Amino acid sequence: MSRRYFGTDGIRGRANGLITPELALKVGQAAGLAFQRGEHRHRVVIGKDTRLSGYMIENALVAGFTSVGMDVLLVGPMPTPAVAMLTKSMRADLGVMISASHNLFEDNGIKLFGPLGYKLSDDVEKQIELMLDESLDKKLAQSASLGRARRIDGVHDRYIEFAKRTLPRELSLEGLRVVIDCANGAAYKVVPEALWELGADVISIGVEPDGFNINKECGSTAPQALCAKVREMRADIGIALDGDADRVILVDERGHVVDGDQLLAVIGQSWKEDGRLAKPGVVATVMSNLGLERFLAGEGIALLRTPVGDRYVLEQMLKEGYNVGGESSGHIILSDFNTTGDGFVAALQVLAMVQKLGRPVSEVCHRFDPLPQILKNVRYRNGRPLDNSGVISAIADGEKRLNGHGRLLIRPSGTEPVIRVMAEGDDRDVVEEVVDSIVDALGNAAAAAA
Repeated sequence: MSRRYFGTDGIRGRANGLITPELALKVGQAAGLAFQRGEHRHRVVIGKDTRLSGYMIENALVAGFTSVGMDVLLVGPMPTPAVAMLTKSMRADLGVMISASHNLFEDNGIKLFGPLGYKLSDDVEKQIELMLDESLDKKLAQSASLGRARRIDGVHDRYIEFAKRTLPRELSLEGLRVVIDCANGAAYKVVPEALWELGADVISIGVEPDGFNINKECGSTAPQALCAKVREMRADIGIALDGDADRVILVDERGHVVDGDQLLAVIGQSWKEDGRLAKPGVVATVMSNLGLERFLAGEGIALLRTPVGDRYVLEQMLKEGYNVGGESSGHIILSDFNTTGDGFVAALQVLAMVQKLGRPVSEVCHRFDPLPQILKNVRYRNGRPLDNSGVISAIADGEKRLNGHGRLLIRPSGTEPVIRVMAEGDDRDVVEEVVDSIVDALGNAAAAAA
């Protein structure tokens, strides 16, 4: 069955385009019905980021869930990992995060978590998708069995305490000047407060959401403002979260960006030294740099690769028993602490290393030199360009040229008619030639099929 609504991270699209009140209502009804098990009063936790459309979607979801007899607990703007944590700790049957993550305010999305705080499996998403396209009128609750909705106070304190407990009690961030960029998103209240409680000298940016400025020229996908602020304030480190705070990018004291691959290297190596790695391995996606793989191998740590998407990273971690994983984009999953990516908790692990080693972030967070990596996209209208004989030949030639000295990855986008061509290797000129050759072949195939 083709997936009409769910992508790699819930349902996401233009607010009042794909993500309409009608769709949100139906998602509430379908997900509520899918997670009703037993005779107890069922509950769902709903959090959101700071987008203007969050009000509309939140109310529509409340109507959907209550119409099938589910009680709703509203927690307001909270990080995605906090919603996952609260779903489990409050013993809810389901968790919902209203967010389009790192996208701008025009988009929004609906992320769903099961009772243990994990994102839903493909099978459960397919079950919900089937119900979205059918009438649910006969499955609605009777008048006396409708759900209730209430707002929950004190949830910010719960997440702050949870995050602080991921560090040793005796560890303090005193003496560290930290610039935190909350992307005008879901973490704008809790993360600066948590850093202050841990003793850091905190300078906050991206903490004035107005419904329109989430991720706009700020946050993990636009760290330039953070880089400038770190240099201006002569800070020790900068932390950039995205709109729902499930990913993080760091900036060192010189204003240079530290990506997710370097964070995986830092955490993987330090946890191995401390005996905290559940198994001698780290899980990442096919997009992580070959330099990370070689560095970890030198430390006796295997790198397991998955398809793109933090949900696939987590599935592999759970299946194989690993406790560190993530993506180069900054989704870092530490399953000892949480059931999904948590940008702030990942940053805290690095801050702990900085304090422990007493060295600048530029040294602590530079574990390897990334190999030259080039990614290009080829858009097409019709047909299957990857089946074209010229494309097949270009890919074979590229793999032959990179053999032993690099890596080639060609994958169709899961959300648009685009083929992504990525190559990396020791020789940048060779990498560029390989990518350009395959892109040209794909372009010719796409033109012929148009």
